[in-house]
Amino acid sequence: MGGPLEGLRVVELVGLGPGPFCGMVLADMGAEVLRVDRLHDARAADLSTQATNAMNRGKRSIALDLKHPDGIDTLLRLVEQADAMFEVFRPGVAERLGLGPDACLQRNRRLVYGRLTGWGQDGPYAPRAGHDIDYLALAGALEPLGRAHEKPTPPINVLADFAGGGLLLAFGIACAVWERDRAGGSGHGQVIDAAMVDGAAMLLTPFYSGRASGGWGPRGTNFIDTGAPFYDTYETADGKYVAIGAIEPEFYAQLVEGLGLSDDPDFTDPWDRDRWPVQRARFTEVFRSRTRDQWCAVFEGVDACFAPVLDPVEAPSHPHNVARRAFLDLRGVPQPSPAPRFSRTPAGTPSPPEHAGVVTADVLNDWGFSPADVAKLLDAGALL
Repeated sequence: MGGPLEGLRVVELVGLGPGPFCGMVLADMGAEVLRVDRLHDARAADLSTQATNAMNRGKRSIALDLKHPDGIDTLLRLVEQADAMFEVFRPGVAERLGLGPDACLQRNRRLVYGRLTGWGQDGPYAPRAGHDIDYLALAGALEPLGRAHEKPTPPINVLADFAGGGLLLAFGIACAVWERDRAGGSGHGQVIDAAMVDGAAMLLTPFYSGRASGGWGPRGTNFIDTGAPFYDTYETADGKYVAIGAIEPEFYAQLVEGLGLSDDPDFTDPWDRDRWPVQRARFTEVFRSRTRDQWCAVFEGVDACFAPVLDPVEAPSHPHNVARRAFLDLRGVPQPSPAPRFSRTPAGTPSPPEHAGVVTADVLNDWGFSPADVAKLLDAGALL
């Protein structure tokens, strides 16, 4: 497919969202990602329907029984040829299966072994279950989110699971490969402990320092957390929404001009907190006087830090996104294009996702397994 990671071989042990997202990011950048699916998932797949999970794009899939000795041996043979492997099990599970770092690095000393968990490999919470909202909570990343005088409002699971987890692990794998292969590098792999609670905390770095310095106040009272009326969303006449973020004076001036409020004395000083309730009420009233598209026409080409709030169905067809080819369509499924963009080694168009295990034999042949090897594994029930 091309891309800056072309030639990198990665084995992904299938798991919940953050793991496949990590594999998607690597595959988007040109890595050859081999997805190891569960045998029962492959058997349950409805092959009459189209595979649509965008996080599985650009990958190939095999279905292995990792509770079968031959399945474990097959995976270790794959590890021998891989640059990296990652798993999303709770601490200790991979070791019990015979797939832990020691077993894998014994087979391939150059292997980068990634471990993605919610709480990390150690600490009192390590063996516990959790989800994005819990990792955010313990990281101090949930408390600042939400409106003033209301309870913390969790976003959908993008902060801890995907940004603080999957993306963090992909970055970690790229770092470890660079250390291994650079001039003067070690030539050895290593183990990556990527914890979503760590990643969630890291994303809040500027706000930790803001609290410590006194520059960041309680939830929903600050200028970029909906405390200020000029940084918020507003409903329009057709029940849709627009977003404004006119922090700087020159942008605020263009915003109030577009709203017809330039001569209103209540809007002369955007940083007068005493006037914020009045300003917010007036913004609310004015934005409800026109439809979202009408406001888009008003602010077209104007530096007012204004944008329509689009849903995932609308976003791919917006002119800016179309011009940048920010979305692609794989077999009728719109989805974001690979990012970031590279001038010399651009990522290609990823292949569509495939059902679990539909090409297991072909993939194993490509990874050096003979037809006899594959037939033996099929007879043993170790793969599908």
